[in-house]
Amino acid sequence: MEDQLVQVLAQTQLPAEGPRKQAELELRRAANNPAYPLSLTNIARHSSVGVEVRQSALSVLRQFIEKNWNDDSYDGPSIPIADSVKDQIRPMLLDLVLNAGDEKRIKTATSYTVSKIANVDFPDQWPSLLPTLLDSIRNGNDEQLHGAMLVLRDLVEESLSDDQFFSMARDIVKVVYETAINENRKPTLRALAVAVFRGCFDLMDTVKEEHPKDVLAFAEEAMKGWFPFFHQVMKLRLPDRSQSASPPEGWNGLSALKLQVVRCLLKLKLVFVNLLAPETPHFFQAIWEELSTLVPGYEQMYIESETQGRLEDVDGLPYTLDFLVLEELDFLNVCMRAPPVKKELEAQLAVHASAHTTPWLLDLMKLATSYACITREEEEMWDIDVSLFLIEEQSMSADYTPRTACGDLLIKLGEWLNQKALEGLFAYTKSLFAEEGSWRRQEASLFLLNMLINDFLDVGKTVPPEIGQAYLELVNYAINRQGEPLLRARGYVVASTLSQFNVTAPTFMDRTIESISGDESELVQVACIKAIEGFMRSDSASGNQQVQAKVINAISQWISAKDMTDIEEAEDLLVALTETLRTAINIDKRVAVSDNVPALDLLFLIAKYGANNWQVTMLICEEFEDIVKMMPDPAAYQVLCQKVLPSLTGAFNVADVTSDDPLITFAAELMASLTQYASEPLPPGFVAATLPKLSRLLMECNEGDVLRPSAESVRYLLSHDHEQVLNYHDENQRSGLEVCLHIIDRLLGPTIEDNAASEVGGLAAELVEKAGHERLGPFLPKLLQAVANRLATAEAAPFIQSLILVFARLSLVGAHDVVEFLSTIQINGQSGLQVVLSKWLENSVNFAGYDEIRQNVIALSKLYSLNDPRVTQTMVKGDLLMPTSDRIMTRSQTKQNPDQYTIIPAPLKILKVLIEELLSASGANFAANAAAAAAADMVEDIDDDGWEDDPDTLDLNLGSTKNDLMGFLEASNMRHRDDETQAYLSEFFVNAARDNVAGFGEWYNGLTDEEKTKLNEIPRPE
Repeated sequence: MEDQLVQVLAQTQLPAEGPRKQAELELRRAANNPAYPLSLTNIARHSSVGVEVRQSALSVLRQFIEKNWNDDSYDGPSIPIADSVKDQIRPMLLDLVLNAGDEKRIKTATSYTVSKIANVDFPDQWPSLLPTLLDSIRNGNDEQLHGAMLVLRDLVEESLSDDQFFSMARDIVKVVYETAINENRKPTLRALAVAVFRGCFDLMDTVKEEHPKDVLAFAEEAMKGWFPFFHQVMKLRLPDRSQSASPPEGWNGLSALKLQVVRCLLKLKLVFVNLLAPETPHFFQAIWEELSTLVPGYEQMYIESETQGRLEDVDGLPYTLDFLVLEELDFLNVCMRAPPVKKELEAQLAVHASAHTTPWLLDLMKLATSYACITREEEEMWDIDVSLFLIEEQSMSADYTPRTACGDLLIKLGEWLNQKALEGLFAYTKSLFAEEGSWRRQEASLFLLNMLINDFLDVGKTVPPEIGQAYLELVNYAINRQGEPLLRARGYVVASTLSQFNVTAPTFMDRTIESISGDESELVQVACIKAIEGFMRSDSASGNQQVQAKVINAISQWISAKDMTDIEEAEDLLVALTETLRTAINIDKRVAVSDNVPALDLLFLIAKYGANNWQVTMLICEEFEDIVKMMPDPAAYQVLCQKVLPSLTGAFNVADVTSDDPLITFAAELMASLTQYASEPLPPGFVAATLPKLSRLLMECNEGDVLRPSAESVRYLLSHDHEQVLNYHDENQRSGLEVCLHIIDRLLGPTIEDNAASEVGGLAAELVEKAGHERLGPFLPKLLQAVANRLATAEAAPFIQSLILVFARLSLVGAHDVVEFLSTIQINGQSGLQVVLSKWLENSVNFAGYDEIRQNVIALSKLYSLNDPRVTQTMVKGDLLMPTSDRIMTRSQTKQNPDQYTIIPAPLKILKVLIEELLSASGANFAANAAAAAAADMVEDIDDDGWEDDPDTLDLNLGSTKNDLMGFLEASNMRHRDDETQAYLSEFFVNAARDNVAGFGEWYNGLTDEEKTKLNEIPRPE
């Protein structure tokens, strides 16, 4: 079998798709053979087989082990592996990973496979694993140590449980410490040992929750040895560089070791901050000194040359200088705010007359500027794709570089020192421009300024006018450097940001507008497109129609000179164009109906080429909705329709509307906005221009993203001008009523998914209300029967709500008629009243939308007040029966044992639902949300930056924590206070209790104690 597998594995690497897929199919078949995993293991061990095939065998074996090794999984192994086979595979793979002299790639791949087995078998079925690894690390040669360390790293990260920590951690930490301090070992192996130690902190972080004193004592004891070692490593200097761009011998290994030490210190800060705090002054000094000495080498490698950076070795250890610099800048940033360091730096600030005369502040600005310089690689990439420049400007790049780390450093410095940070940066920046120095350093200093003052903008800080005006002189110098486009671009961007502090010169805005199409550099043009948005946010542009027209015409001129197909894939450029155009339109939205300024034409042109970009479509949809809302009168709305309807309906005139065309989706969304905020009545001919297009979409398309907004549009047509809709006749002489009925019939059909048809209920309810019984005639019961039939099978919550509201809105004016109708129909052999009421009451508490919730509440109260015996006799689900066992069940077990409920009469369930709605409407649930949100806001002024060691406290200083918290509150769909609904329900319950409406007193006895308490606590009307 092994010979055959070798051939198949080789064929899986063929470039030809046919033979490769056939080989993959043969592998899947071979997996059923009991000898399969052992054969793969033997192939991986055989040195005569090619390395690529051996790697492939290990990869396939690892995947097979992940799926089938664990016999105790809930679902069981797909393909059982005999214990005898497992007993052979374990030692064979461990021997392979420890085998001296073997290919390094094989060791790494084998270690991954061993770790997957260890996840399941260690320590119970494989007790010898850890002792074997520790012995190999202590006594083996470098190759054996390397293999053992790889497995140990995975073991620590993935396989050790909390319970095993105390019994094994001491031995592990001791062995890796011995390796780390052993100067006879290769630096990369010592770096690997430090990485393993860093992994131990994650375990300690988990275990310390239950054993804080024991774990802290263990960490303190361990760090007594590690701290001196870390200090020693940080004092080591990388070898002197030659004039070549490539690093000298020994550079990479030492760089990898130092980098792992820094990462370990950063991890220590997260887990045991009080252990690190006393050591921070020494580390801060060492890091600062090293970063200062590395500047020439960094400049030679990455700024003057194109040395490849961001490299990791086969074990995942980064080793290039840019990675080291990046980690050290981050650690410098962290250390700077540690109490001992901060105290010393503040003391030095205090003894100097001003911030710009404080040596350490100027030195820090010099250091940050050195590492914030644009690298040669960035310069060339921005020249190829200007979108990459925009990504950095918006701080959206996934690449975290020394440049961005320096920006973060300045932001944190500004949070701490406020305007003193700005003074120090200006003092150093001024010296760079005075010397006619490197344009890269000048650009870097302005980049840091932009990062700093953008943060000032975000938190409401000010820029002193004298510093702002002084910076304008440097900006003016920058934008006039003809041979230096990146410096010019930076000048325009900084001028834009300063203008938002009302620090500007009259000519800068005009100069920026002119450069959108007038500058010779495309990058400068794009920078000006982005920059002019900031100018328009300043007070000087507010309501200025001349500025608005200039900007829109400049963008129009720029676009007319481009082939839009060339920038169709430049997503960030399209976003920048959209944002700037949107800001210009917002100066005075009446420009949308102007014949002299092509604002909407540009917006729709960008939409045409940016339909695949979700951010572009979102921005344009939001802006278009705002424009429609702001139309002051029907005449203005009619002019708007005349401008936009040809473009919108033209987008629907494609040959095949059933295709997944994003432009159709986009046009459908815009049409929904145009109809939602339409004038009443609609402009003459509006229905004739739109309904045929919408009807075609709704009758032929299957995409939910098209069907939902299109159904909404038809509903809005009925809502705003039902007479125009009902009097309309299509080319086949079908009335508007017939067209709507055909649309509803298709959306209620079984071929349309729940989510795609989620707006049909609203359309049906609107049609029933506006057409009335007389016009609908015999179609009304058929329509309601179709709605009830689809409700019986509906599963998606929005769709269920949509269908229920058809009956809820009818119940507002004729609850008895609704009960009468539902009692006369059958759905799958059951009474329609039983089916609809059950679904209605099960899902009412999940309704969304204030109007929808209020309509539902009133409808249910009217159904209850009918006191109809048919409703009373209808039995529905009541309260959830809590299971007796608290055992966690799998998904399959949950399906076999579904939740159980009490069965109660519908009137009692209605009261339970209304009590729950009363609680929601009172805002009781929202109070906790508001308190949490307030807590998130209050932490803005707290500035301990995580240097307080409180393991049980959520660090609300972290932006990510606040975002997660607020995101949770929004995503949890918790309702705000609704006074109108609360007042209605309060009055309903007071009247029901006083007048014993529908036998309220008897039903009251069926409520739970908690529900009775809620009723007794409701505010009584005065």
